Amino acid sequence: MELMDKTINSYFDVWLGPRDPRVKGWLLLENYTPTFIFSVLYLLIVWLGPKYMRNKQPFSCRGVLVIYNLGLTLLSLYMFYELVTGVWEGGYNFFCQDTHSGGEADMKIIRVLWWYYFSKLIEFMDTFFFILRKNNHQITVLHVYHHATMLNIWWFVMNWVPCGHSYFGATLNSFIHVLMYSYYGLSAVPAMRPYLWWKKYITQGQLIQFVLTIFQTSCGVVWPCAFPQGWLYFQISYMISLIILFTNFYIQTYNKKASSRRKEYQNGSTAIANGYTNSFSSLENNVKQRKQRKD
Repeated sequence: MELMDKTINSYFDVWLGPRDPRVKGWLLLENYTPTFIFSVLYLLIVWLGPKYMRNKQPFSCRGVLVIYNLGLTLLSLYMFYELVTGVWEGGYNFFCQDTHSGGEADMKIIRVLWWYYFSKLIEFMDTFFFILRKNNHQITVLHVYHHATMLNIWWFVMNWVPCGHSYFGATLNSFIHVLMYSYYGLSAVPAMRPYLWWKKYITQGQLIQFVLTIFQTSCGVVWPCAFPQGWLYFQISYMISLIILFTNFYIQTYNKKASSRRKEYQNGSTAIANGYTNSFSSLENNVKQRKQRKD
């Protein structure tokens, strides 16, 4: 294992250059192997979990879900606050910020972004709860792609660009996750479900987040600083892939449902109209028959 880690690290050093020494020895960051293994295990559970649960009763998980979502809500709120204050303290430039000019604020950002990276491992539980509750319709290509890639991407971010221009997307995402996990936590309580109206707007917020991240990342391309350009191009590409997948999800989930409801309503109205017409015709025929008998 140690030999494999050294080999992988040497390849990464050749391809991506020297790592940021400020994260040397940090939990899970020294070698890529643990992150890769966690990702493979995640994909195996996604594949085998529904098969295992096929003939079993779904688990409720209600109490655990409330605690889990509350914990992630608080963690996301903490990360959002620390990132905003760190950016303010370091005088970060919105248009382009390198990784070595923020002083002590850079270390604050790095520490918070490690938690952001680690939270992507915790969030694998989202999928596992879907499997245990047999909500397999929620395990979409978008869901698996997003969860599996984020942990891996942020391992590389934390090793090479753990602060500077990397802060923006994580800050927006932490804010969105405050809204999202608070929604999921409340929805685990049946009595609260009738009052939860903002699920649709969370998806809209996610799409706005991706667009804003592309804009801010593009600023670093147009007005470059010492932040590596390759990372900026990669982030733009990844955000575009998320926009495509989330837009498709939004259309499938909300626009098509609204369209089907309209059709159902129209069909129902037609049925009522036809029923009225048919009844009227029957009544008219009965009257004619009575008149014929009298004659």
